[in-house]
Amino acid sequence: MNQPPAEFRASRAWTWRILLLVGLGLAAAGGLFSRPPLPQDLAYHRFADQRRWLGLPNFADVASNLPFLVVGLLGIRFVVRRNNVRPDGPFLTAAERWPYLLFFLGIAGTACGSAYYHLAPDNARLVWDRLPMAVAFMALFCAILSERLCPTLGKWLLGPAVLAGVGSVLYWARFDDLRPYYFVQFFPMAALPPLVLLFPPRYTGTRWLLAALACYVLAKVCEHPYDATIYRALGETVSGHTLKHLLAALAAYCLLRMLHSRRAAQVPEIMR
Repeated sequence: MNQPPAEFRASRAWTWRILLLVGLGLAAAGGLFSRPPLPQDLAYHRFADQRRWLGLPNFADVASNLPFLVVGLLGIRFVVRRNNVRPDGPFLTAAERWPYLLFFLGIAGTACGSAYYHLAPDNARLVWDRLPMAVAFMALFCAILSERLCPTLGKWLLGPAVLAGVGSVLYWARFDDLRPYYFVQFFPMAALPPLVLLFPPRYTGTRWLLAALACYVLAKVCEHPYDATIYRALGETVSGHTLKHLLAALAAYCLLRMLHSRRAAQVPEIMR
């Protein structure tokens, strides 16, 4: 139901598109792991806005995590609603809700982990910031794969993918090597445009997905090493890292809006 026609999925075009996606992943992994280990730059912990307010150090970077908590909780509430699984709703099967539930749990967890980290930034606390983010990245990637390639794919990949995401953070914490974590964070975002361009959607709402990607790219631009540059450019009112939090939370909100508005798509005919 509402998936690419069987004749297209069995076609040569479908096979080549799958191979292209796999090739992109292998190229990204090969390019990353052919490099020497990437240790955490300790300068990353020296954020530009260190102002204290209401007794909290680094107040802006701590408080700007609140939108993550709000969006995460709103997303969890929406996903678990009983009337969400219906032919004219945001989910055609109950299993499709699981990746989004883990995604919004990860977003809510990021609010807590990131706030804890920014109270006293160091490598040990950064682990608790990155763990829920890794869960969110992998859960969202599984949701998109399920909706673009095969509805059952997300169900089978979700557990291993989330474990791989968590493992990438623990690997960094143990060996001070960011290569697995960088792959977990950036490959799903790099794979999103090919997935959108090459594979027909199971649901409407692609514009919200692309808006989320744009917000996330802007968020990454705002962080280290441009944190202090943005802070000075804005007259030391808002730092780049604070903007990163707000833009990343906006990206998560775009995905929540996507779920609110989407319906099952009529899959168009695709030239082989």
